[in-house]
Amino acid sequence: MIHPSRGRARFGFLVPFTNRNLEPDMALLRPTGVSLHFARMGGYDRDEIPDADQMHGLGTADLDGPLEMLMGVRPDVIFYGCTSATLTHGAAFDRDLAARIAAQSGAKTVTAAGALVHALRVVGARRIGFASPYVSGINDMAIAFLASEGVKTIARSEVTAILDNDGQGAMTPDRVLALGRAADHANADAIVLSCTDMRSVETLQRLEDALGKPVITSNQAMLFQALQLAGMDDALQGFGAVLARKWG
Repeated sequence: MIHPSRGRARFGFLVPFTNRNLEPDMALLRPTGVSLHFARMGGYDRDEIPDADQMHGLGTADLDGPLEMLMGVRPDVIFYGCTSATLTHGAAFDRDLAARIAAQSGAKTVTAAGALVHALRVVGARRIGFASPYVSGINDMAIAFLASEGVKTIARSEVTAILDNDGQGAMTPDRVLALGRAADHANADAIVLSCTDMRSVETLQRLEDALGKPVITSNQAMLFQALQLAGMDDALQGFGAVLARKWG
């Protein structure tokens, strides 16, 4: 029996333990009948700046414990909910991680970084403006990751201060909006807001309306790919073009 809160599919999430925004974002995005289940993962220091070394450590952290806890609910799709953890390793690592999670769990799997690439391909974006709360070194790696997947970054926006884990999650939607605006370029096909702990979902429709081009965010892109993998063609309004229409 389908209830608005469950009955169609179960989505499971591996979430960095300091992340405060992925879960609220998914509550906003959740399609009717889909239940959401979360497990926290570590592998980095809460009190350190989330730089390339910290995120590299998260990407290689042992997932057996949190994955085993998550598998208790038998999710249909598992989300690897950190973008920078695999951006810092490269596209081959990202694909391999998704394959390993899928093989171990038996569930379809999406990663945040891989989902960004997937959404950009669906909307036909090959040139982008890129924005994130990351340190500059991770942005360099993110842009190289996207370039290896055929996406060229022609404009880039960064925060002016080095943010810790708390600071990244504490950015307001208005601040995210300004960050996204600063990444725009006349020749950009789309804007990417990268980071599962940045409050992009609340601001992406405003940004898309203002710029007149698709805005792709980590959490929105993960949900979009997961819906496709689950065979669900829901069109969700208010969260950007990629979710608002059915794609062939």
